[in-house]
Amino acid sequence: MVSFFLKLVDPNPDLCAAWRKAFRRLPRVEILQGHFEQVADFDCVVSAGNSFGLMDGGVDLSIVGFFGISILDAVQQAIIDDYLGEQPVGTCMMVRTGHSRHPFVAHTPTMRIPSDISGTDNVYCAMWALLTAIHRHNLTVEPSIRVVACPGLGTGAGGVPPEEAARQMALAYKHYLNPPTLLSWPYAKDRDSYIRVSPRPTKRLPKK
Repeated sequence: MVSFFLKLVDPNPDLCAAWRKAFRRLPRVEILQGHFEQVADFDCVVSAGNSFGLMDGGVDLSIVGFFGISILDAVQQAIIDDYLGEQPVGTCMMVRTGHSRHPFVAHTPTMRIPSDISGTDNVYCAMWALLTAIHRHNLTVEPSIRVVACPGLGTGAGGVPPEEAARQMALAYKHYLNPPTLLSWPYAKDRDSYIRVSPRPTKRLPKK
């Protein structure tokens, strides 16, 4: 049973349309075209940033604007304390905001530094890390996370097309909803086949 409600929120209409298609029939999901600041009720907002907590653009900058410069300091200090200065892609940490109604930021890097991540499974890895971090949090920490405001992952500086970002995010959520009872090589290979991404086409140099 899902212990939280997922609100996917982004101003990009193409991404919202792709989310509606990819997440159709999946429970406890709402798709909103806009900005996370317009979501009245959320316990946690997702910062899909970089491994060094350099929150100076996109949704990250909006998060700093919403919570104040103290959230930037808290994220970067947590990266230094917990990850010795570089938080790997595929991890997620919950950082307290000090805000009574919106107590957590989930810092979830999709890239080491701002760069093109199209043709990778970074979006899936980030979404999976987010979902499992919420799962662990709600088992052990108070207050629990009931509503998560999540923007597009990898769709800004990462350059991941809306359809591919939506596919990877929805796939991670589907896997979250249906955990296995037994791990085996057939299961691992089958799951990997769903996640796998076609490599980016190589650019051909012009003929001289």
